[in-house]
Amino acid sequence: MSDLSHDLFEKVKIKNPNEPEFLQAVEEVIENIVPILEANNDYLKQSIVERLTEPERTIIFKVPWVDDNNQIKVNRGFRVQFNSAIGPYKGGLRFHPSVNLSILKFLAFEQIFKNALTGLPIGGGKGGSDFDPKGKSEGEIMRFCQSFMNELHKYIGPDTDIPAGDIGVGSKEIGFLFGQYKRLKNEFTGSITGKSINWGGSNLRPEATGYGNVYFAQHMLANQNKSFENKTVVISGSGNVAQYSCQKAIELGAKVVSLSDSSGYIYDKEGITKEKLDFVFELKNTRKGRIKEYADAFNCEFSQGAPWLIPCDIALPCATQNELNENDAKKLINNGCICVSEGANMPCTPEAILTFQNAKILYAPGKASNAGGVATSALEMSQNSMRMSWSPREVDEKLKSIMSQIHDSCVKYGKDGDFIDYVKGANIAAFYKIADSMIDQGVV
Repeated sequence: MSDLSHDLFEKVKIKNPNEPEFLQAVEEVIENIVPILEANNDYLKQSIVERLTEPERTIIFKVPWVDDNNQIKVNRGFRVQFNSAIGPYKGGLRFHPSVNLSILKFLAFEQIFKNALTGLPIGGGKGGSDFDPKGKSEGEIMRFCQSFMNELHKYIGPDTDIPAGDIGVGSKEIGFLFGQYKRLKNEFTGSITGKSINWGGSNLRPEATGYGNVYFAQHMLANQNKSFENKTVVISGSGNVAQYSCQKAIELGAKVVSLSDSSGYIYDKEGITKEKLDFVFELKNTRKGRIKEYADAFNCEFSQGAPWLIPCDIALPCATQNELNENDAKKLINNGCICVSEGANMPCTPEAILTFQNAKILYAPGKASNAGGVATSALEMSQNSMRMSWSPREVDEKLKSIMSQIHDSCVKYGKDGDFIDYVKGANIAAFYKIADSMIDQGVV
């Protein structure tokens, strides 16, 4: 780390103690943009890093609700409105026991860069609660969502802040949240994305993050005259992003051999077929079951832990942050992996990323490779504003175009001889757009 990197990072560290996830995200960006700062003193004079690493607004509130036993429960709600230089705040809501301010600030900070890369007019934000929907009845989830929106509605709107779903916030939760927003505001506006197609949602929104992840990996592979055809793919997770990454990889001719959840992973040596994936959709989206049931149904291996021991050509980590460490990275490389594309947000530790880069394999950071989800959310916003709906084919073509443009931006700023540093490329491309927008708008 250079002296300038160290000085800038220390300032952020002092102001944000006990926030490891947020500091991890900030440190990566600072290391990549220091050459830009040194080459253009105006960014330093304008204190862009200091301004960019401080949220414009952080909202924390209590969420009281009543369970099925008529007991009052209290959770904590958050919304981090981080940066609006490019457009209204945009980013998901996460309902999970692990949610805290550090995790949401990291996600919101990453979201600023991810949203800038899409080329669409959206700023960065994130929110959620330490509420756990697992094991809760539909009535309990509804009452929690309504109480959560009773406070959140004061701070969001179609031209201010447009939340979406994330871990623990699927179509059911989005419906309850939007219904309460509509009730409180007495208006039907595009204030939340991820809505059902029947009432203002966009075609292909559930598929977009997973599809976009595979499209980005496809571009990286094509840059080396390779493809998904006949490649073995390992995927972690079994939620929305993992499911649709799996579906698209299968469509492109790959053999996907794993999915996982918090209990462990399955290893299907024969490959997950369309019919087997339909079983996963029903298992996870309807019955909320465990992935081990797949192993029982199709007579394949189930093991505890993560699937990174499995030999593969392509790895798609789609579960959660910091799920893939340095040892996992070494195992993947030793077993022949040539490409890693993040479907989750920051699933690889800094040590794992460095291992991939030192080995000169293809590696895509989530702020680039999983940007298809928020890009399609922004397309949903556009459709809501125009009171119209685009066909699945139209949305898919727009998604492909956006992921191609993001890849080109990463190559432009990340190319170093024959090697492309996609992390550096993504951070620098996004930084230029955000920083210049901030300067244009004065000290705000």
